[in-house]
Amino acid sequence: MPAKLSVNLNAIAMLRNRRDLPWPSVTGLGRIALAAGASGLTVHPRPDQRHVRFSDLPDIRALIDDEFPEVEFNIEGYPSDEFFDLCASAEPEQVTLVPDDPSQATSDHGWDFRKNRDLLVDVVAKYKTIGCRVSLFADGDGDAEAVKIAKEVGADRIELYTGPYGGCYDDPQKAAVILEALGKTADAAFANGLDVNAGHDLTVANLPALLKRIPKLAETSIGHGLTADALEYGMAETVRRFRRACGQVV
Repeated sequence: MPAKLSVNLNAIAMLRNRRDLPWPSVTGLGRIALAAGASGLTVHPRPDQRHVRFSDLPDIRALIDDEFPEVEFNIEGYPSDEFFDLCASAEPEQVTLVPDDPSQATSDHGWDFRKNRDLLVDVVAKYKTIGCRVSLFADGDGDAEAVKIAKEVGADRIELYTGPYGGCYDDPQKAAVILEALGKTADAAFANGLDVNAGHDLTVANLPALLKRIPKLAETSIGHGLTADALEYGMAETVRRFRRACGQVV
């Protein structure tokens, strides 16, 4: 099966937040993305609400429930008590837990599974009480033992942090090395019964090689590159372009 595409709405929300105005509409562009065949919507509601606001979550939930009940809502964040309350209220199909410090501009590393094992045992079990799938953000460094711990703490999936891969857009040799490490991480995840997502700095140009190395990739979560392309091609056509890059027939 081709990888599914979840459209991350954070960059749209950040643009909206530059002015005290309701446009660009987070739900409006989410609706266009879903109508063009995206399989879900992703948000990362940070504590300072500099991107998606807490008040956006019920609106996105209602959009999916009322108009696109077959798609998924994926919420990313650090497993604080406040974040748990947001997730319990919004009832996402998937929660992706990340080890972010609140001051970070964006997610830039996966969990240290050895150091945070006890924490993750508790939080994964906690999030499963609200009926969601749990994915853990993971470095794609080929560390098979770390991936095994992700399984042992109860995760359903890992999401490969693909930022270093996306950052090699002008260095094919380095990109190939990082891609192989991502592939080995995915291989270890599959061997341990985990599904694999991927996200960060993925583009129409670099997705095909990633999918060739990891053909069983379940989902890609894409925001910045997709939003940048939407400025040029429009949201609907951009979603179709990314779906093709994910191997979908459009």
